[in-house]
Amino acid sequence: MTLILVALGAFEVTRVIGKSGLFAKNAKSAPVTTSTEVLTQAENAMQWQDDWVKHDGIIYDYNEDIMTFLVMGIDKKDEEVTPVYGEINGGQADALFLLVFNPHDKTTKVIGINRNTMTDVEMYDEYGNYIDTIKAQIAVQHGFGDGVEGSCELEERAVSNLFYQLPIHGYAAINMSAIETINDAVGGVDLIPTDDFSSGKYSFKAGEETHLDGDAAFAFLRSRDMTQIGSADKRLARQKIYLNAFMQKVKEQTITQPTLAVDIYKAISKQMVTDVSADQLSYIASTVAGYDFDENSLKLLEGKTQLGEEYEEFYPDQDELYKLFLDTFYEKVDIQG
Repeated sequence: MTLILVALGAFEVTRVIGKSGLFAKNAKSAPVTTSTEVLTQAENAMQWQDDWVKHDGIIYDYNEDIMTFLVMGIDKKDEEVTPVYGEINGGQADALFLLVFNPHDKTTKVIGINRNTMTDVEMYDEYGNYIDTIKAQIAVQHGFGDGVEGSCELEERAVSNLFYQLPIHGYAAINMSAIETINDAVGGVDLIPTDDFSSGKYSFKAGEETHLDGDAAFAFLRSRDMTQIGSADKRLARQKIYLNAFMQKVKEQTITQPTLAVDIYKAISKQMVTDVSADQLSYIASTVAGYDFDENSLKLLEGKTQLGEEYEEFYPDQDELYKLFLDTFYEKVDIQG
């Protein structure tokens, strides 16, 4: 009993330390955006707040208590992350997801970002000197850094700018080599593919329930047929299916294994670069364990994929992007209240 109480006490101390660190990180300004419509006389007479915007006749207020984290899957199979040198050797961010925790309505949401999304990308030379900002696939931004913190900060800034300078409270860049460890930590994942897909010795059939263990999960999440236009879109759709199933598995297993998130964190620590400490992760996991998450909680950016001069290019639908942005990070203002 004494050992159990000591363990519980240590866990609670870890949560408190993590909470204080996250609240310090959460003290960030609101996104930089403006109303898309002219304010009425009555609205002008209101005590207008700096972080309010008006769109489609509705006034929105930025949710300052929301916690947003960027999760990156880096196209590297190395078992340990090490700094790199030379231009664009940092590795591309082939998977990009914003993980959003809303304490007001107790929900978890995930936004999947197409790796081919065309946006502003900062170019640097092999010595780390800034060269120019160009329009390019968002995935390559990570490559212009050092492969560790510098790359993550570049990618975080690119994603933030895509979402109107959205505050992002932490990041985790995980080498693709960690997929098997993460997958098997929850006992594998059961899902139903929506399309036929083959990779090496694995074949996945649409509508057929499939259990993914180890390298089967790697094949399902990582592989794509680059001879086909839109292969990144199809892979992102598979990743959405997987993440929905994985998140449900995590919720179920956390009930009996409350330290699951921290256990995974420690298991993949050498394959990951993050600015979220184990203490902070412990607080997050224990706080959001009961938050709602279902198949409608994971959204993908809408838009169009086309073949550019050399590579595929994805152009987000700006109207849909802005709507998703407001629906996720803002709350409607009750002007009658």
